[in-house]
Amino acid sequence: MERNFTGDLRNLPDGTNVIIMGWAQEIRSLKNLVFVVIRDSTGQVQATFKRENFSNMDQLSTLSRESVIRVEGKLNLQSKSKAGFEVEASSINVINVSESPLPLGIIDPVEADFETRLNNRFLDLRKPVKGSIFRIKSSMLWGIREYLHQQNFIEVQTPKIVAAATEGGADLFPVEYFEKEAYLNQSPQLYKEILIASGIDRVFEVGPAFRAEEHNTVRHLNEFTSVDIEMGFSDHHSAMSMLENAVKKGIENVLKTNSSDLQALGLKIESPKVPFPRISYEECRKIASSNGVEIPFGEDLSVEALKFVGEKFHDFYFIVDWPSSLRPFYTMPKEEDDRYTNSYDLQYREKEITSGAQRVHNPDLLTKRFMEKGLKPENFEFYIKAFRYGMPPHAGWGLGLERLLMILLDLQNIREATLFPRDRTRIVP
Repeated sequence: MERNFTGDLRNLPDGTNVIIMGWAQEIRSLKNLVFVVIRDSTGQVQATFKRENFSNMDQLSTLSRESVIRVEGKLNLQSKSKAGFEVEASSINVINVSESPLPLGIIDPVEADFETRLNNRFLDLRKPVKGSIFRIKSSMLWGIREYLHQQNFIEVQTPKIVAAATEGGADLFPVEYFEKEAYLNQSPQLYKEILIASGIDRVFEVGPAFRAEEHNTVRHLNEFTSVDIEMGFSDHHSAMSMLENAVKKGIENVLKTNSSDLQALGLKIESPKVPFPRISYEECRKIASSNGVEIPFGEDLSVEALKFVGEKFHDFYFIVDWPSSLRPFYTMPKEEDDRYTNSYDLQYREKEITSGAQRVHNPDLLTKRFMEKGLKPENFEFYIKAFRYGMPPHAGWGLGLERLLMILLDLQNIREATLFPRDRTRIVP
């Protein structure tokens, strides 16, 4: 359909005949005038209907908010409206009538509760600031993708229905798969490592990941978007460098393309400086202890402990050298002390964004690691087989896209960074 986008109107000559399609956001009637604010994906514009050049004013009296309309008219760049331009309308076609009342307001000053918003997500997403969130998300991911392509990575797609747990835990969603036992995949980890053995030694994937964890917090989802990479002939240092630069490039692409969206959200962000600081697990334990929080060796850092660590950094940083007991079977132990691993988490203050590590590439050590974790190597034969015929050293990471967006935009709930969230209590819409 022929149309003009509202976001492009300022660049057209005054008096241009235009066609606007969108939603009737506001309708205000005076004696001989009707103002209709039309919203599309790029912005909004006021269409002014005057009795002297629009004969069917009665048609506008029944127009309901959020109806889909098509308006033709002449662009007026000398308008006294707040925006400084308007469309002097000559015709209107109501394409689809919206029911009234609306279950959720679009421009109402009072925000509905979160459950009401999610139950009517199609209306919630019509709010301009919500569109800004997802345009920024798209730009950030595009910047990350572009950077990885520049570093000779290829994008791959791996199975999401699997026969074995990626990380050996019980946090799996079982699925019916004919007569076999199967699960939704927690991560593409095993498959991206197999690809390293195939000779495609730099791969990345953007796809869904599923965790059947019974969290009910503002920072957790049961389905999220994971950005994963794996690098052959690499160690954890190289992978950390790739990660910090990918994050930097993603944010820089947002700064380049989404200034109006950031302005709409009232945000001013800067490109992070690399390299990000590195701090060891043991240093974190000491910081926590000095603040009265004791973390026994081999236990995860508590939220309280991470808050004290995060106070020392105002941006991104890595926690490195995690204990072997806290890391999956595929994580490479440190050669000098196998109680620790060549692993890292990318943090922003107290919030974790990414986990990564150098991986075990020796099949004998890998089998030993399975046994240490209480797993049966025979359940992972398809995976171990790839290590017996020439597996190079490799490393990688998995980045939670929604978590990164939540941090970048200072969102108070990760569901705000997700079009249709999946958590313990929500499976529709």
